[in-house]
Amino acid sequence: MIKKGILYMIPITLGDTAVNKVIPELNNELINEIDVYVVENIKTARRFLKKAGILKPINELTFFELNKRTQDTELPTFLKPIFEGQNVGVLSEAGCPGVADPGADIVALAQEQKIKVVPLVGPSSILLALMASGFNGQSFCFNGYLPKDQKDRTRKIKELEKAAKNKQQTQLFIETPFRNSHVIEDIIKNCFSTTKLCIAVDITLQTEQIYTKTVEEWKTTKINLQKRPCIFLIG
Repeated sequence: MIKKGILYMIPITLGDTAVNKVIPELNNELINEIDVYVVENIKTARRFLKKAGILKPINELTFFELNKRTQDTELPTFLKPIFEGQNVGVLSEAGCPGVADPGADIVALAQEQKIKVVPLVGPSSILLALMASGFNGQSFCFNGYLPKDQKDRTRKIKELEKAAKNKQQTQLFIETPFRNSHVIEDIIKNCFSTTKLCIAVDITLQTEQIYTKTVEEWKTTKINLQKRPCIFLIG
């Protein structure tokens, strides 16, 4: 009887950070033992594996792409190598797979099929931002992306501010980089002046900036958020 392989959740760097600064050596050893990967973006995955110093030729690896275009019926195929005794790695486009990431879908199926899932250590922008914010780390909620429509976005921001105050719960959310400036403008216009807002930009990069200020203080603070990966926290 063939022993089932393992599904490894392998974090990648957040941008152009040097691998040895944020990724344990064990992770790099494991990628040289894995021939099959489930990835959000093949191009990103190949780039990371090369940067991590993989010894195997990239062209000899098998990649299954898991993103919003993937059909649910395809997922069992991604796990087939595990039942043939091979280990499979899951890679996100940035940070930890399965966290605010479509990789969670393949993990759910693996759990249903009693496949061993092993999460590896690596950078999570959500946790790193929370750690540096000074906000409540006992109770927090990640809310994903805000609505695109400004009216809906404003309504959501007010809801998050209310939840942060009433529940004493840190509220985290993100936005596509080109809308970051609109988000901070909406927060400044619609939140109480005493509400605290943390903005974490370019986490783990040399250009990293993490500041916690009141909304009133943010009114006179200049920070360039255009096209930069950013996490907002209200506490």
